[in-house]
Amino acid sequence: MSFEHMHIISMKEFTRDMIDHVLEVAEEMEPIARSKSSSDLLKGKVLGVLFFEPSTRTRMSFEAAMMRLGGEVLSLGSVDASSVAKGETLADTIRVVAGYSNAIVLRHPMEGAARLASEFSAVPILNAGDGAGHHPTQTFLDLYTIKRESHLEGLKVALAGDLKYGRTVHSLCYALSLYGAQITLVSPPELSMPSEIIEDLKKKNIKVIEESSIEDAIQDVEVLYMTRIQKERFPDPAEYQKVANRLQITPEVLKNAKKNLRIMHPLPRTNEITPQVDETPHASYFDQSFYGVPIRMALLCLVMGVFE
Repeated sequence: MSFEHMHIISMKEFTRDMIDHVLEVAEEMEPIARSKSSSDLLKGKVLGVLFFEPSTRTRMSFEAAMMRLGGEVLSLGSVDASSVAKGETLADTIRVVAGYSNAIVLRHPMEGAARLASEFSAVPILNAGDGAGHHPTQTFLDLYTIKRESHLEGLKVALAGDLKYGRTVHSLCYALSLYGAQITLVSPPELSMPSEIIEDLKKKNIKVIEESSIEDAIQDVEVLYMTRIQKERFPDPAEYQKVANRLQITPEVLKNAKKNLRIMHPLPRTNEITPQVDETPHASYFDQSFYGVPIRMALLCLVMGVFE
């Protein structure tokens, strides 16, 4: 099974066996990510980092992953200080940066940008989020978190918050369907999961339950995946205000949760998880953020051909 030169655009391009292999490689990378050992697997390699939208965790974990393995990072920096501000097309930017690097990680506000970039790149493109489309490396780290903190096979999981624009939950639904998950959906009606995704899950014989409150949803689930209501995805600020504070996790909400419930969140959060929840044994979102390093180490090694 070779990933060398492969573009990482969408989870739909991965079989369960391929996903399992990435997770296994990530396990091997975790001691390096935790500074318990060192490696120069990517020495002499350069990662091009092109972020056209703000990011903290995704960008820094990719950079940390590259550096932990002895590689170098070449960043576009501020879009306003680059030739993009002069009108350079994405295709031209990709062609140029591909000449400087061994792989490119791209975040872009336009859905489909990563696939477009892959058509012009001589090196692997790793999609770090394209608008409301896909965010496959986030899904990989979510799966790795679930594997480390709970279990994947037959998981009972609730997805809550912005299920309409949330690219993380769209990709995660597909991936979890490969493991026979039971999926509960919790969101305001205005932000419900797109019907085509629900229909696709049901065609795969995945049980999908729709609930209106987190309290009802968490009584029987093992993982609660909370997402932020994304203000930046709303063209009308008034529409955002209507749904901004509908769903919130507090210690009181969790009083009837299973003891083994794990709460995940792709971060950043606003007020959908109160700080008091951080001190409960359910909180796994900061561990989840760390797991982005070993999973991205694994993906970088695989697409650059230094790890089978």
